[in-house]
Amino acid sequence: MTFARPYDSWFPDAAFDGTYGRDLGALRRIAPVPPPPGFAERWRGWRTQARSVDAAPVVLSSEERHGRRVSLVEHAGVDGVRLRSWLAMPAQGPARAGVVHGHGYGGRDAVDLRRVPADAAAIFPVARGLGALNAGIGAPQPKEEHVLAGIADPETYVLGLCARDLWLAADALVALAGDVPLYYVGESFGGGIGALAVPWDERFRGATLIVPSFGQYDERLAVTCLGSGETVRAHVAAHPGARETLRWFDASSAIGFADVPIRVEAALWDQYVPPPGQFAVAAGARDLELAVLPAGHAEYPGAHEVTADAVRAGLAHLARALGAS
Repeated sequence: MTFARPYDSWFPDAAFDGTYGRDLGALRRIAPVPPPPGFAERWRGWRTQARSVDAAPVVLSSEERHGRRVSLVEHAGVDGVRLRSWLAMPAQGPARAGVVHGHGYGGRDAVDLRRVPADAAAIFPVARGLGALNAGIGAPQPKEEHVLAGIADPETYVLGLCARDLWLAADALVALAGDVPLYYVGESFGGGIGALAVPWDERFRGATLIVPSFGQYDERLAVTCLGSGETVRAHVAAHPGARETLRWFDASSAIGFADVPIRVEAALWDQYVPPPGQFAVAAGARDLELAVLPAGHAEYPGAHEVTADAVRAGLAHLARALGAS
């Protein structure tokens, strides 16, 4: 199989085209999925329910890392399950802002401070069920089981629970760092989960969503991929009724309800999160800053420089979002 330049030389052994035959112009024309009736009411109801849950954060241990005080903390999820996260505090002085920092479907085994300003506190929640901190807690760990957990009912579907858990992680951050304005950062799984969660929590003043997943299920279900979407695609093919559950968890539908600045870093090539879904999330944002990446979930020539530029631009977006608050 041959691919367009430069992907023919970057990924000569790829089994399929990670652009899915779309160039930038075609990707920019992809529309978000209209939300089903009652979408906003359901999510606002979940937000109200989450406010009644006491995050009850407990600091389990602390150490100095990367010039910060990094603590292992435990706090409640939306259904009362106890989840663990890392909390990073500024090395000196009180926190000026707070960052809730999501992760990819591989989970997280360390903090990554590149997108956290020096004077900000940050919580690094680990999604229920995922490693290293919450393996098997509240959801099964294997990705193929995790992404389908509870899919028979929107009230129990794991993606919704993970998004709602982010509100409790934010509660824990505020309880431990003070009542500071919040900004969200999330990549892949964390980008999609953040798109679902941010619109309903007024404490968030902006977000950066990096190669976000769970966008535009009409597109996602139509193509093969190497990520969690392939498991969902096979499941819906065998159980068509599951498509109705997914309508409540489309990141491209949810992000349209956010009235804060949103930065989306979307890739032209990505075999794990198909680019049409990523660009649909961008299309759904009302206040959008779009950064186009050559590829996602892949190493390629110049990737480190592209990432460094994206980190700098993301920090600038955070500063503008918080400065405008």
